[in-house]
Amino acid sequence: MAKLTKKQKTWAVDANKLHGVDEAIAIVKANATSKFDETVEVALNLGVDPRHADQMVRGVVTLPKGTGKTVRVGVFAKGAKAEEATAAGADVVGAEDLMEAIQGGKIDFDRCIATPDMMGIVGRLGKVLGPKGLMPNPKLGTVTMDVAGAVKAAKGGQIEYRVEKAGIIHSGIGKVSFPAEDLRANFDALVDAVVKAKPAGAKGKYVRKVAMSSSMGPGVKVDTAGVAGA
Repeated sequence: MAKLTKKQKTWAVDANKLHGVDEAIAIVKANATSKFDETVEVALNLGVDPRHADQMVRGVVTLPKGTGKTVRVGVFAKGAKAEEATAAGADVVGAEDLMEAIQGGKIDFDRCIATPDMMGIVGRLGKVLGPKGLMPNPKLGTVTMDVAGAVKAAKGGQIEYRVEKAGIIHSGIGKVSFPAEDLRANFDALVDAVVKAKPAGAKGKYVRKVAMSSSMGPGVKVDTAGVAGA
C-alpha cells in the first residue's frame, strides 16, 4: 500500500504501479480532498476499434449501490403513457411542446426516454440530442412502452456506457462518500456488463488497462489480473 504523507494527508501515488481494485479504491478515496463529494470514475481501455461496427461496445448497467447523483429524466409520451411517466417520477414529460423547448435550447434532463410512437418527433432532435448522448435507443431500453419501468431504472442507478474513439469507456461508479465495499460492488457490476458486451469482432486481450480516479484526484492504475472477467 502506498504511504500516507503527513503534509498532504493523502496517499502518495506511484504513476507506474499497478494496484488491486480494493487498494485502488482506498487510494482514490484518500486523495479526494475537494470540498464537494467527488465522483469516483473508472476508465476501461478495451482492445477494440469502435470505428468498425462489429467492435462497438455500448449498453446499460444498473449499479447496485446507485450513482449518488440525482438524475433528471425527460420523457416523450402522450396520453396515458405521459401520465404513467409522471407518476413514475419523470421530471419532464411532453411531446411537440418538449421538442420545441429543446429546439429552443432548453434541455432540463440527464436521461431521455420515448415511446415508439414519439420517435418521429424525437428524430428531428437527432443533431441536438445525439452529440449529448441523450438520443433514445431501443437497444438501451430508452425507446419503450414501459415508460414507468424505464424512468424508475434511470433514477435507480442505471447508467449507460459507450466506448469512445480511442477504445476507452469512461464511467462514474459512485461518490467518494460511498463505503469502499459499495464502490467495489458498483465497479464489479460495470466491468461484468462490459465484459459480457464483448463484441465478436474484438481480437486479442479485451480489457487491456484499467484506471480509477476521483473528479479532481490523480489516476490510479488497476491490475487487470485482479479484475473479474478481464
